[in-house]
Amino acid sequence: MDRRPRTSALTSPARAAAVLAGAAVAGTVYATGWERNAFTVRRHTLPLLAPGAQPLTLLHVSDLHMMPGQRLKQRFVSALARLEPDLVLNTGDNLSSDRAVPSVVQALDPLLGLPGAFVFGSNDYYAPAPRNPLPYLGLGTKKHSTEPLPWRDLRAAFSERGWVDATHRRTEIAVDGRSVLVAGVDDPHIGRDRYSEISGPAGPAFDLRVGMVHAPEPRVLDRFDADGYDLAVAGHTHGGQLCLPTGAIVTNCGIDRSRVKGPSAWGRNLVLHVSAGLGTSPFVPVRTFCRPEATLLELVAAPGGGDDGSRVPAEPLQELVPVPA
Repeated sequence: MDRRPRTSALTSPARAAAVLAGAAVAGTVYATGWERNAFTVRRHTLPLLAPGAQPLTLLHVSDLHMMPGQRLKQRFVSALARLEPDLVLNTGDNLSSDRAVPSVVQALDPLLGLPGAFVFGSNDYYAPAPRNPLPYLGLGTKKHSTEPLPWRDLRAAFSERGWVDATHRRTEIAVDGRSVLVAGVDDPHIGRDRYSEISGPAGPAFDLRVGMVHAPEPRVLDRFDADGYDLAVAGHTHGGQLCLPTGAIVTNCGIDRSRVKGPSAWGRNLVLHVSAGLGTSPFVPVRTFCRPEATLLELVAAPGGGDDGSRVPAEPLQELVPVPA
């Protein structure tokens, strides 16, 4: 009788290849089927208001990259109204299709009745397109789409409901009995920013001074800081989108990877908040270690001067997920 040990039908190299293939499939299913739809609200407390001031809540939404039929995302965005923010800030890239304006407006409808302001990003003006990934790693030149999107329709819908178009404008908004200065520039990622149109000291006459921009390019952030803004909000980075457990690989702009999402101190006086956004390009519909998010910024009274980095929270992020009914 032959008592030789039985060998596996797969050799060791074949087994290793099978394991790797299975891991790749599982990772792809996770990144495309779960994480990119695992919508989250992040909450940060920022001591940016004058001593003794009552809290003020800002809802920051960005990078919806909406496609018709993305009903889960639409329901999540609509449910954000349950957070009852005092002010809504939208930093662009709302569209990924020339048919998506109704979907964006319907999703944001419960928030459009609140005080709000917006600036646009490249994917409000131009449709996304397949991209060579190498330029994101610094190899080669990025090429941007020139296929137009109906951004004028979206701007009209937002403006008709009362949101302020902050593009190259400085506007005072009354928020819960406070005076908030909001100023913004167009998307520097495609060279549309003209800070000179809003330049000048923000001034002490406001309870809060907010700068808005889609892509957080240092040249714009430096100007907000020099002009005395308290807070700058931006999107564009998607939080790195395809991240490792240790953090982002790229930012797709001039900021360093430590600032790819969340709040950080910038310059002498400015707090920067970068949203990881709620969507992805339809050509790269994946996220890894970087859930899609909106952010509730809870502004509270500062204990003192607040220009030494104490305006940025050191505590871990808090998460809550409003689940649509």
